[in-house]
Amino acid sequence: MLIALAGGLAVSMTLMALAWIMSVVSRNITLVDAFWGLVIAAAGLFYLSQAPGSAGRGTLAVTLAVIWAGRLAAHVLYRSHGRPEDRRYREIRARNEPGFWWKSLYLVFALQACLAWIVGLPLFGAVMSAGEPGLADLPGVLLFAFGLLFESVADYQLLRFQRGPRAGSGVMDQGLWRYSRHPNYFGEFCVWWGLWLIALAGGAWWTALGPALLTFFLFRVSGIALTEKDIAGRRPDYQAYIRRTATFFPRPPR
Repeated sequence: MLIALAGGLAVSMTLMALAWIMSVVSRNITLVDAFWGLVIAAAGLFYLSQAPGSAGRGTLAVTLAVIWAGRLAAHVLYRSHGRPEDRRYREIRARNEPGFWWKSLYLVFALQACLAWIVGLPLFGAVMSAGEPGLADLPGVLLFAFGLLFESVADYQLLRFQRGPRAGSGVMDQGLWRYSRHPNYFGEFCVWWGLWLIALAGGAWWTALGPALLTFFLFRVSGIALTEKDIAGRRPDYQAYIRRTATFFPRPPR
């Protein structure tokens, strides 16, 4: 069991090392966002290869994760094609020059590999439960499906806004963004707590560490906190948007 878990970390590190090499060549580390989901899915596939017995529940969870990862990678690659490095990474690069090309290996890629490995723990738990899926897995599947649809629609709506005439200084407050300032993050939250419910159906309650870590990062580190750190200064209407719109969990605007 521990060997399989360590193997998942090795897979995550290897793929992120490949992503790092690609980023050095292209001088653009935005592609780490595309690799994030692929790394988690690859670790899940490795766990399946090490399954101790019947892994119907694990196959279900990993299949859902592969679908999620494929959608996320396609979205990130399409969104970033032909565009400069993401502003977040340009700021990290500026703070760590000279020599950022090698510092990024541990500051960005190795760190993300470790985080992805922890977030993906529900896949490990589902695989190692060695059981077949049943009615107990249905809530997790439904929550996952809801989250995937929610974040997919939110990402599409934001992408369309970013390529429209208001992209420079306007505020995206239409569609799902009318009900939450971060509907894409809310969808991600639902995806991973849904996968945890599947792991829980197999008795792997302890894998809640994965979605709990993701939730912490969404709220306090790289999600809401980072996105809203200075956006009001760049978009004058954002303060009014904050006053009328829920931060995370959707609700009708005030």
